Amino acid sequence: MNVADDKTIVKDYFNSTGFDRWRRIYGDGEVNKVQLDIRNGHQQTVETVLNWLQDDNLAGMSICDAGCGVGSLSIPLAQAGAKVFASDISEKMVEEAKDRAAAELANTDNLTFAVQDLEHLSGKYHSVICLDVLIHYPQAQAVEMISHLCSLSESRLILSFAPKTPALSLLKKIGSFFPGPSKATRAYLHKEADVIKILNSQGFTIQRQAMTRTRFYFSRILEAVRS
Repeated sequence: MNVADDKTIVKDYFNSTGFDRWRRIYGDGEVNKVQLDIRNGHQQTVETVLNWLQDDNLAGMSICDAGCGVGSLSIPLAQAGAKVFASDISEKMVEEAKDRAAAELANTDNLTFAVQDLEHLSGKYHSVICLDVLIHYPQAQAVEMISHLCSLSESRLILSFAPKTPALSLLKKIGSFFPGPSKATRAYLHKEADVIKILNSQGFTIQRQAMTRTRFYFSRILEAVRS
């Protein structure tokens, strides 16, 4: 399957059954145990990134939230005063994010949403953040995507991804990785060393790193800054 096919599947999934499933996971309503575990894991990743940024003066800082989902990161960043451009490949996800922003923020002037895939993002931002999106990209396309995100960042790039380790590779192989009948996209794991090599080749060095690990959610988080 080539990247165009993968992108079509991901887009269609998150505009249909996937949207309903992940909107529940990223919300606060009742979900099953697996979905609750994934919700908690994703929120831990978001909170890690917010904690990393809390010492910065976010007021007026330009941030691109690439693959924003329902706005779990974009909304608190905008609330802190950052100027946020948030995009997602799924039109339904973006509409949900807009609704949540309107409900949670008194003013949304510093928050812009767009339906757009990562490859077509443009502009320059102080910081570019891309959480839990690499899982949809095979290694060859991940190289191109990460390099493109680097080109958008003037100062910092924060990525999270499912790390390729023997244990997680085994879980994926036996079908326990992100389980559920409504799962309809491929899950790609990535070696941390490969991701760091790409970042280094684009003039970035690792400043901080963290790992979110729950029963069904695994995410390696890297913060890279321009050398």
